Amino acid sequence: MAGACASTVAVGLLVVGGFFGSPPSREGAGGSAGTEGAEVTGVAVGAYLHYDSPGVERMAELSRWLGGTELRAGHTYLPGDTWPNIEGEPYFLSTWAQWRKEKADRLFVLNVPMQQHNEARVADDRVAELIRSGAQGANDHHFQRLARRLVDLGVPDTVIVLGWEMNGFDYTHRCSPDPENWKTYWRRIVTAMRSVEGQRFRFDYAPNRGRDAIAWTSCYPGDDVVDVVGMDSYDQEPGRTFEEQVTQPYGLQQQVDFAKAHGKRISYPEWGLFRHGDNPEYVRGMLAWFAEHQPLYQSITDYCPHGVWQCGQNPRSTQVFREFLSTGQGHDARDIPRRPF
Repeated sequence: MAGACASTVAVGLLVVGGFFGSPPSREGAGGSAGTEGAEVTGVAVGAYLHYDSPGVERMAELSRWLGGTELRAGHTYLPGDTWPNIEGEPYFLSTWAQWRKEKADRLFVLNVPMQQHNEARVADDRVAELIRSGAQGANDHHFQRLARRLVDLGVPDTVIVLGWEMNGFDYTHRCSPDPENWKTYWRRIVTAMRSVEGQRFRFDYAPNRGRDAIAWTSCYPGDDVVDVVGMDSYDQEPGRTFEEQVTQPYGLQQQVDFAKAHGKRISYPEWGLFRHGDNPEYVRGMLAWFAEHQPLYQSITDYCPHGVWQCGQNPRSTQVFREFLSTGQGHDARDIPRRPF
């Protein structure tokens, strides 16, 4: 993002010069019935609006608020409480699948936990045991069931954000208690899901920006089992300014360089405001970064304190986001009220 910390004028030029009209991606979207061979072009813009079916409904509302701008990345999460939910049991997957299949150039992005009880603050020694168990194949069947569920729903080209923010301290699927076995476990999951007939999944490796509990490069499981190098990047430390978030160790520039060295696309499954409050310069910088580096997709986390549409506490950032992404066509964005979360 070093090159993204430009003036407002420069950022505007980046956006006008082709935010939505960028070169075709190197990979087709795949697609389900009626979308075979479709190719995604440009940056697929999305927002996390709700994990459940209301998230689909709000995609259309946000699009209208942006003056008709099409949101092509639909993003949700599987609950990490029980294995049945990780296997794809939640009913709302069918609603998201239907949304994906309505247009050939859409992406369905699904965050998938690697362990049940994923937010239960499990101790490191127990996490290490669970990692080793997974590395030995104890959970293969859970992920095969998820893969079959997605294929049966007609979304075999889902982008799987597997074990997101693995370099952090909190999730039970974190890497730091046993990085070597964690990489083996990731590889087993990908192998299990790819074994299902009809699948065309892409696996997105998406750490937190910065070092956190462990350098995210230490958890990278290999080029043959990673399709996209993502990053979750909120406006918080490490990185007091946007430029520092770019240049810091394991920051945004290192992500881009790492992905290029490994021949991978980049993505931003989660981004948004946070510790620094209503910060339009951060939003401006992120949008310019996307325009310059052309990720497969970007998805803002749109609820308080991170968001710009479902959150009314960031009015200056909201204005920047809307001005940059609005098509200026169709409905007047001022007439579409923000939706409370």
